[in-house]
Amino acid sequence: MKIVHFDKDNWIKDHPSGTLYFQHLLKGEPGPPDNFMYVLAKQQDEWSMPRHRHNFDQIRLPLVGDNTTYGRGVVLKEGQVGYFPEGLSYGPQESPMKGMAPGEPLGLTLQFGGSSGYGFMSIEQRRQARQELIEAGGSFDGPFYVRPDGTRQWGLTTIWEHVFGEHLKYARPRYTHPVVADPKRFNWLPVEGTKGVDHKWLGAFSERAVWVEMIKLQPGARWSSADPKARRLLTVLSGDGECDCDQIGYLTAIQADAGETLDLAAGSSPLELFLIGLPPVVLPTTESQEYDLDEFPAEDREPAGQSS
Repeated sequence: MKIVHFDKDNWIKDHPSGTLYFQHLLKGEPGPPDNFMYVLAKQQDEWSMPRHRHNFDQIRLPLVGDNTTYGRGVVLKEGQVGYFPEGLSYGPQESPMKGMAPGEPLGLTLQFGGSSGYGFMSIEQRRQARQELIEAGGSFDGPFYVRPDGTRQWGLTTIWEHVFGEHLKYARPRYTHPVVADPKRFNWLPVEGTKGVDHKWLGAFSERAVWVEMIKLQPGARWSSADPKARRLLTVLSGDGECDCDQIGYLTAIQADAGETLDLAAGSSPLELFLIGLPPVVLPTTESQEYDLDEFPAEDREPAGQSS
């Protein structure tokens, strides 16, 4: 069991835009295909990113502000949950401040290895590779890496190849669009075998069956949960209570691994949590040939003579 409390002063500038600051909440182990990184992000200024894709899955929840668009009509509003499948292009991302003060826009992002088994590169590996590439004479220009000869490449592709010594593969997306769920439109349903505990089931994705739900405990209620296979990541959205004899409150993050029993108790106010379930990645006996080697698939490339 891991419990990480929100620290208003613990922020690191880890995003290529230079205007997003992260608080690293929970993370996996580098190497296995189910590695992950769970962060709280705050926005200090307006930023944008060109259309791009990743070789890992993402789940996003804007907590304060709905100022980011993801291109082609995709908007994630405050309180909505977005699932961005591995290999799926999105963007251009535009994130104006919309009158908010620096640091007010706030959101949760989970990045994790998808069903393809291509895994997820840790933030420590990224940081080290960036430094080594700079020391080799190159430089980073936003999300792009500029080699000493002046040629440019998408930065994460360069970093991946530097870390692993092989070309990055993009699983062809299992879904044609990001999936956006609005929890306000889901019903609270009682959790079987408990008193004063309800949940909203928002969905499960891919053959890995990663799932997302909301859990709410009424004041004084208790909830015990165990899963023999899946890791569970929970974040307190409101209220207070206790977990594993530790006091928890707003934005406390909890990790319960497979086989661990999660015991929660609400305090004097309703305790509401955001839960992501991460079953193990099961690799196929024969690797799928449904992948691309290009950062930008043909349908996302701009016509000749145009540039972003």
